[in-house]
Amino acid sequence: MSKSKNKTHSGASRRFRVTGSGKIMRLRANKNHLLEHKPSKRTRRISGQVELAQNDVKKIKKLLGNRA
Repeated sequence: MSKSKNKTHSGASRRFRVTGSGKIMRLRANKNHLLEHKPSKRTRRISGQVELAQNDVKKIKKLLGNRA
């Protein structure tokens, strides 16, 4: 009987990306809607990806499975 395999968490796979060097990247919050009243300076700051906090890396790697 074969060993069961863990499945990749589909929500995590949409939210996180793994770089070539193995870092896990995430998008910043507050950039999806209601952008009219937010200053351009703020929307520029929250655009782009940032590295995931070290405290969360272990949990997210487990959710991503082979992708991490």
